[in-house]
Amino acid sequence: MSLIVQKFGGTSVADVEKIRAAARKAIRAQQQGNRVVMVVSAMGKNTDVLLKLAGDVSSHPPAREMDMLVSTGEQVSVALVAMAIDALGAKAVSLTGGQIGMKTDDSFSKARIQSISTERIERLLDEGNIVVAAGFQGIDDDLNITTLGRGGSDTTAVALASVLGADACEIYTDVDGVYTTDPRLLPEARRVDVISYDEMLELASLGAGVMHNRSIEFAKKFNVPIHVRSSFSDAEGTMIVAETESQTASVCGAAMTPSEARVTVLGVPDVPGKSLQVFSAIAAKKIAVDMVVQNVGLEGRADISFTVRQEDLQTTLKTLEGVVSDVGADAVTYDDQVSKVSVVGVNMAKQTNVASTMFRALADAGVNIQMITTSEIKISTLVPRSQAAAALRAVHQAFSLHQKPDDAKSWHQIRSERGNRADVDSLISRLQADALEALTLTGISLTKEQARVTLHGVPDKPGIAADMFETIGEAGIFVDMIVQGYDGEDGSTSVSFTINDDAIDHSIAVGKEICKKHGMRDIQSGTDISKITVSGIGLRSHTHVGTILFKQLADLGINIEMIGTSELQVNAVIATEKADAATEQLKKAFAASLESGAV
Repeated sequence: MSLIVQKFGGTSVADVEKIRAAARKAIRAQQQGNRVVMVVSAMGKNTDVLLKLAGDVSSHPPAREMDMLVSTGEQVSVALVAMAIDALGAKAVSLTGGQIGMKTDDSFSKARIQSISTERIERLLDEGNIVVAAGFQGIDDDLNITTLGRGGSDTTAVALASVLGADACEIYTDVDGVYTTDPRLLPEARRVDVISYDEMLELASLGAGVMHNRSIEFAKKFNVPIHVRSSFSDAEGTMIVAETESQTASVCGAAMTPSEARVTVLGVPDVPGKSLQVFSAIAAKKIAVDMVVQNVGLEGRADISFTVRQEDLQTTLKTLEGVVSDVGADAVTYDDQVSKVSVVGVNMAKQTNVASTMFRALADAGVNIQMITTSEIKISTLVPRSQAAAALRAVHQAFSLHQKPDDAKSWHQIRSERGNRADVDSLISRLQADALEALTLTGISLTKEQARVTLHGVPDKPGIAADMFETIGEAGIFVDMIVQGYDGEDGSTSVSFTINDDAIDHSIAVGKEICKKHGMRDIQSGTDISKITVSGIGLRSHTHVGTILFKQLADLGINIEMIGTSELQVNAVIATEKADAATEQLKKAFAASLESGAV
């Protein structure tokens, strides 16, 4: 018999009728000849009610007790769903995270799955039961109840599908699939039939809201197809798989993360090891940072900017209080009224003018860009929160995301073309790893023969980035990394970009024209640089990755000129002189992760 894992979110079990509807879906799947495991979230706003109660009782409740409290929401749901199945004439057993054998580490509220014991679930399924498992929770080695973080029921479902060898993992939610952007923000958003793991991982981390980003990491790692469907209709939904919908569309989706905060450490001595001190202190608090920008320094000092979730801002600032003097930095500034707007697409690395198209759309909408980071499949901009909705609409329209690409393929077409390409041996080794959610690296690579151009004193106003990169594109210059950071002088910014080293003279000439046109302070350039890229699954959620990278480079006395990050890559630009040694050192430091998926 085939096995199906069905996950029902809070809105899908928000009241008695919805609970009965979920029960009927599970029973129907069982009657069609499947063994069925349901993963259920807390009812509706139940978790929010519990969080409010905790806040009323204590201004700083212990993390362990918070997990003990919020885990009760799922316990209520699974019991009620099992009762509903029983009332409809089928057999069901409800289980907590501990009872399904979900072992995690002891990071309360952010626990990671280490192992899952499937014997009890298998026995109950063999006895004809529908197993109703509590999402979002597990237990550590001391039998403490732990939770995986908000949205963690998605991760529970994909993890169970992995270890049980499920034929399908169906995610039932209040929307009928994955859209090009949040349809609640833009009614013209289009539902996509297929989206790749890489694209969905970036969109999920950017606040797309449909899936928990760690669940996508799990699915990519173990090659689990995910079917996102509506709880309230029989619409086809969206398949999240290895392939993408279109081979030609540069962008598949846009996202807006509303509640971001920008932090800048000003005047950091531009010497090896300083980035390590800053980010290791933040990583120790298990705070995920994003949009990391270390731009090229002036007069021996550089500025490091990054974003964190607004809820992590105060902890971040407090952490930095004890670091700034040790690092020898001048000061820390922040802005808690910013949002991140991004576009994502696996095809953008093969196409030119994607960045300039985005920047022009924002300029035409009167939106000011405060920071820029790019990766092979994502361009992110930091904008004022008051302009975020307009920014999202502008970029969605600029890339015609409301229209289906001419070469779009359905899941049926992709499945018939792909055949059976699964790497079974690799999959088994990953499932047998000591920690299922451990970091998995897919490679450490080195790109040589690079050069860099930096413009200082870039006016902080709409349209500048668009004009810069349109001019660069019209000059036939292919740009790789782009970073724009806050440079702490006169409210201006600085922009750096990398190119092939044979384009440096042309790029400097074009850069000087741009500098003169917009009254910028100066232009700098650098040659004999290389880009080291660490690629993998879970780079952002495993906060120690950057720490390890920076430590290895610092130990070799290597200074970092530029940094760029995404869900799938961490890029560091360094001098070519020591690039080979750095690459070998990083391969040794991450050897366990590269070989077996465990760091």
